Amino acid sequence: MLRLRNMIILPFLKLWSKEMTDITKLTVHETLNLLQKKEVSAVEVTKAYLKKMEEGRHYNAYITESAEQALAQAEVSDKHYQNGSNRFLEGIPLGVKDLFCTKGIRTTAASKILENFIPPYESTVTQNLLNDGAVFLGKLNLDEFAMGGSNETSYFGPVINPWSKDEKLVPGGSSGGSAAAVAANMCAAATGTDTGGSIRQPAAFCGCVGIKPTYGRCSRYGIVAFASSLDQAGPITKDVRDAAILLKSMAGFDEKDSTSCNLDVPNYESFLQGDIKGLTVGMPKEYRPEGLDENVAKDWDKTAQYLRERGANVVEISLPYTKYALATYYVLAPAEASSNLARYDGVRYGFRKTGNSLDELYRNTRTEGFGKEVKRRIMIGTYVLSAGYYDAYYLKAQKMRRLIYNDFMSAFEKCDVILTPTSPVTAFPIGDKSMAANPINMYLNDVFTVSLNLAGLPGISVPTSLSEDGLPRGIQLIGKPFDEATILKTAAKIEEDTHFERK
Repeated sequence: MLRLRNMIILPFLKLWSKEMTDITKLTVHETLNLLQKKEVSAVEVTKAYLKKMEEGRHYNAYITESAEQALAQAEVSDKHYQNGSNRFLEGIPLGVKDLFCTKGIRTTAASKILENFIPPYESTVTQNLLNDGAVFLGKLNLDEFAMGGSNETSYFGPVINPWSKDEKLVPGGSSGGSAAAVAANMCAAATGTDTGGSIRQPAAFCGCVGIKPTYGRCSRYGIVAFASSLDQAGPITKDVRDAAILLKSMAGFDEKDSTSCNLDVPNYESFLQGDIKGLTVGMPKEYRPEGLDENVAKDWDKTAQYLRERGANVVEISLPYTKYALATYYVLAPAEASSNLARYDGVRYGFRKTGNSLDELYRNTRTEGFGKEVKRRIMIGTYVLSAGYYDAYYLKAQKMRRLIYNDFMSAFEKCDVILTPTSPVTAFPIGDKSMAANPINMYLNDVFTVSLNLAGLPGISVPTSLSEDGLPRGIQLIGKPFDEATILKTAAKIEEDTHFERK
């Protein structure tokens, strides 16, 4: 009788349990647990996310959906689970920022000039994820060529922040589609890239975790270049543990990238359980400028108090050249962009607008193929690299970059990690007039993030609280070179103490 009851009742309870649990709300590690126990199949998980993507198309988070390929990959994952050969991320559905080349899948960089480009090769980071059994749901929206801080410069239209209420809000940029998709449960996690804050700022705006690893930790091969000495790939996830899991898969040495560092990649997840007693946390006095929103400052101080209560020492530090970081960044990044984007000429691949001469073909193609913000940065970059201005702008900015790096190295003689706000503001309305009228207002939102890219340091943003308007805020931790483990461990403690509720 008992055996008969088990045969009838238990399958029913299992089915009821799966239906009552929205799989898409689970983290990567929770989903892996269900898959490993065979309580759910990879195909079922993928179908749940595909349904969520369909329901959430009004967010405009995806540029290209790859449902057919995702289901085929999920079927392969189920076979691996059946024969016990499941890999590290087997069956986990991910979104891929549309800056990563994906073999056979359109890669646009959110630009008209690459609207129909289908790469014949795979980026190293996405290949690493595929090798670990990940399922790719599609390509995520971003600011065109990653140039922007609100995901409004995309040729395919702006992304809407899932936290929007009465008016449509930006998700941050440039990895706005990645952050919005994670926040709206339209993927279990997503890849992003960070050139001046493009993982951390959208993560803060959308209530997600985003980590920018040390420059050289993840290969740049196959990532459409913005500024080659600043770009770095990283994950946007639902919690800190997921960030540790994804980074382990994404990172590693790559012979195809000359800036890739040949260092072992730790098992970051194993560091999360350690305590932070005795850890020294630095708070830079220069990151508290006159006019800083008092609620942002309160959130910063409250987070520092949480760390004190766990036995950490919190000390004031100085980063005196921080005030020059934004200006330095907006000389160097456009300079590198103007060089990198010279390849889009309408001759070799991508969009082409014909003309009566070669020069006219170039001019017509680039005028129509690039958006306003990209053209602005190309012009700035070309100007600072031009004869007569190279020494005055570009060379001086490179010298300042070194001083900013030295600042951090001096600070790390006094502390183990640095704690700052991620952004001085929360998500703002799409088409905000104060941003549109003066691009510098948009650039100022990167004031707490760009210095890390200039110094090549790792940084993570963790959601901590909601603003008076009910919008997420993030706190940033900065680590020593290749010490992602310490900022992940510290971020995990902040996450435990703040009890931030994911949307």
